Amino acid sequence: MLKVLDKKGNGYASDVLSGLKWIRDNRERYGIRIVNISVGSFSRKGMTENSVLVRGVNAAWDDGLVVCVAAGNMGPGTNTITTPGISRKVITVGCSDDYKEVNVMGNRMIDYSGRGPTGACICKPEIIAPGAGIISCSNEPGQYQTKSGTSMSTPLVSGAIALLLQKYPYMSNRDVKLMLRERAVDAGLPMNQQGWGMLDVEQLLL
Repeated sequence: MLKVLDKKGNGYASDVLSGLKWIRDNRERYGIRIVNISVGSFSRKGMTENSVLVRGVNAAWDDGLVVCVAAGNMGPGTNTITTPGISRKVITVGCSDDYKEVNVMGNRMIDYSGRGPTGACICKPEIIAPGAGIISCSNEPGQYQTKSGTSMSTPLVSGAIALLLQKYPYMSNRDVKLMLRERAVDAGLPMNQQGWGMLDVEQLLL
């Protein structure tokens, strides 16, 4: 098993890139079609589309993988999407209910979901999904706990896409992205906060 982050959720870009390389090398062997990346960096030196993390997720996308990336918890200002969510290719996911005050990694936060546009004037995120008070795996084996943030919103979108690909296995990653755009529900929020709108799994699977 390849570990990318430690128990506190910290890691290095090189570890994320190693994980992406393993997925790309083994995608056919294990039938991998979706990559969920619930991590991000807000280092200013890495906030360009030429950064190693963006190049890494772009390479995975170009291989045909559906790549979903968290928008990050650096909002509510503009241009607060974390890297590699600034990639114009991947599906960047924001939190639809960040108006609720939550505890994220020990910090009380509200209105935290990363907002676009990116430094290259790309509208982000693409879509939003619930991220407040989500039941998730604990760091303790066999245990669960409540977690919040865009790192929780992103797996909901990845899971919905898994259902979509189960129903329509012939779809490409570009087809998936277009379907999300077509069937997202307008949440009445600014575009730089909601993108195309809210994930609606029932609508997506019609």
